[in-house]
Amino acid sequence: MTIQLEFRTLIEDEPGPFWQALFERLWPAYRSWYLRRGVGDLPSYLSCRRAMREHMPELAGTWEQLVELAGGGDIESRFLSLWCPPPYITGCSQAVWVDRHGDAEPVLLRNYDFAPGLLEGNWLATRWNGQRVAALGDCIWGALDGINESGLSASLSFGGRTVSGTGFGIPLVMRYLLEVAHDTAEAVEILQRIPVSMCYTVTLLDAAGNWATVFVGPDRATQVTDQAVVTNYQDQVEWEQHAAATRAVERRERLQQQVDGPGSAEDVIEALLQEPLYQQKWLHGYGTLYGVAYRPRSGSIELFWPNQRWQQRLAAFEDGARLITYVGDSKATKTAD
Repeated sequence: MTIQLEFRTLIEDEPGPFWQALFERLWPAYRSWYLRRGVGDLPSYLSCRRAMREHMPELAGTWEQLVELAGGGDIESRFLSLWCPPPYITGCSQAVWVDRHGDAEPVLLRNYDFAPGLLEGNWLATRWNGQRVAALGDCIWGALDGINESGLSASLSFGGRTVSGTGFGIPLVMRYLLEVAHDTAEAVEILQRIPVSMCYTVTLLDAAGNWATVFVGPDRATQVTDQAVVTNYQDQVEWEQHAAATRAVERRERLQQQVDGPGSAEDVIEALLQEPLYQQKWLHGYGTLYGVAYRPRSGSIELFWPNQRWQQRLAAFEDGARLITYVGDSKATKTAD
């Protein structure tokens, strides 16, 4: 058995027909997920609007535009706010690589590990709030990782605790960072004030080479660290079963060893494409779906799999698609462009 996923671009400066078609395609599945606990457990439209206007005022207008394109429905508007969404858990390994000799630019690298059937595969290039943003999409307009025109890059990983509370789903927080922040310092300030619904780790790197790894959650104060490498726990492992199942400790140790070593960013990429960092349990519902390298100083972005690369430049983002085949416990292969 094999699994195939298509990764495709969506290039649209302002919310319009391309995004609307994307919403119509994805909405049935998201609606089922959003309503799985019943309407009674959802925040009201008024509380969602209040949260958007209070915490993300620069993004509230875009939210209203998208709600209109989505048909203006009550459930649609509440979902798109991502205020107090149902919980969900991802994997992921991420790191900041810095050239010890100062010759090459710093790079933010990550593997995204998740259930294949739940990946959107959309690479959105937008200009919703003035600056170009390119991000791998989630929840139809949120972001898993991305970069903006100011030179800020960001990626997320699950923080290793199942606690949930009152706050935004992390994909919208990532979108907000990339839309309004210009550097790591501004992004850190945002993460310190925005309430989040679950426990996540966000790694930031800007064009000046400033970086931070930030632990966020609904029940603890935001913690800003200088950790260059993270997987799926923060200060310590708190969910033993998840850490064991996803090899979180092994992955972190291997990635730390690679980042601390004398090798190049390319050597880190090669390590991300090998076990234990590259996870291959796709047929069991979990595995590495893509890797990405962000070079914010040059605006370069590269998606990678074991047998192919997809390079883009933020200043000249090009339309395209890739069909990736995941075969059992073997490596992903390229089957079409």
